[in-house]
Amino acid sequence: MALTVSYFAWVRERMGVSEEVIEPPAGVTTMADLVGWLAARDARGALAFAEPARIRGAIDGVMAAPDAALGREIALFPPVTGG
Repeated sequence: MALTVSYFAWVRERMGVSEEVIEPPAGVTTMADLVGWLAARDARGALAFAEPARIRGAIDGVMAAPDAALGREIALFPPVTGG
């Protein structure tokens, strides 16, 4: 299944793109699986996802836990802080 993955903040800078359409292997079914696969895919992914516990994500516009099943649109970003 093709996924549209958007990257934000320093994740985008390290990945070198703001968005891409990817087709992960069949075994990639959760957010954690996706982050692990992206980290292993190439050097940019290894840099962006070296600390997976720091990555936050959303699936189809809704914040998602690492064990959440994937949807069509994925957003990956660092923790958000505000003031």
